[in-house]
Amino acid sequence: MPNDTEAREAGRWNFRPQVPLAQNPLFQWPLQPKAIFQWYAAFWLEVSTTTLCLVLALGAYFLILPPLAEMQTLALGWIGKVWLANLVPQVICAGTLHYWLIMRKGQGDKTKYDPRDQARDNGTFTFGNQVYDNMFWHIASGITLWTAFQVLIFWAMANGYAPAMLFPDNPLWFVAFFVLIPIWSSFHFYWIHRLLHWPPLYKMAHALHHRNINVGPWSGISMHPIEHLLFYTNFLIHFIVPSHPLHVLFHGYVQSTHPVFSHSGFEEIIVGDKKQMKAGVFFHQLHHRYFECNYGTVEMPWDRWFGSYHDGSARATDETRARKKQMYT
Repeated sequence: MPNDTEAREAGRWNFRPQVPLAQNPLFQWPLQPKAIFQWYAAFWLEVSTTTLCLVLALGAYFLILPPLAEMQTLALGWIGKVWLANLVPQVICAGTLHYWLIMRKGQGDKTKYDPRDQARDNGTFTFGNQVYDNMFWHIASGITLWTAFQVLIFWAMANGYAPAMLFPDNPLWFVAFFVLIPIWSSFHFYWIHRLLHWPPLYKMAHALHHRNINVGPWSGISMHPIEHLLFYTNFLIHFIVPSHPLHVLFHGYVQSTHPVFSHSGFEEIIVGDKKQMKAGVFFHQLHHRYFECNYGTVEMPWDRWFGSYHDGSARATDETRARKKQMYT
């Protein structure tokens, strides 16, 4: 039975998953092979945002993306195709989630973290509306700069400035890189995110994303253009590591479509009283609530190693508030 302090912490949420929150067992000692297999199986052998990103990448590659030879010269035609390959899935995913969870309230408040609705008539947000604000920055800045980085990579591959790997060259690495991309993305995100909490950069750029204390699907990559420029520098790994165009597409969806789900504000998607897939990430929801904690993701234990880990408990909330008070006094 939870004590009074834990009961108060749980009472701050409409839904709080079991705490302390779990992290990737790959970085725990002694190693537990069964736990590690179950962790990665949940990403790759079940319906998850990771498998969705792979499906989107395959669809975009075979249906939309032109061959590398066509991308040797910058031209609006193929650049527009890359932009559409990013825009259409993003609008479908964010729009569908927003409709089901927020407009229709298809599952009510089941597994909804924050009891509040999305903000309206609030001058903090562009257009005075949280959803319109998020949609504008998500599409106008986010998808545009996401596309710009991918266009740079594709053009560099086509002209020999970036190491291109065409299937079936080295099939083992071809498969392994799909597993490593989310880990690289998590590593990069932690350090860029810590940089964005440096007060001058926070005030200039990252504060825009943190308007969203109560997040929604369109909050995922609703960011200032400066933050997007930093956020998407993780694509530069493709100038170093041999990659296939399919890797670049998958990387983009991991970086940009996964946040649509992780910022949905709901732990799970439920249809007909049956769980369909995991969506939100309470680990990151805590960051939006308490700010100076959980800068990374559950994939990498950086927050645990550097003392900024919030495991969802009341004790962690007290520690985070004390750390924040010390930082700003």
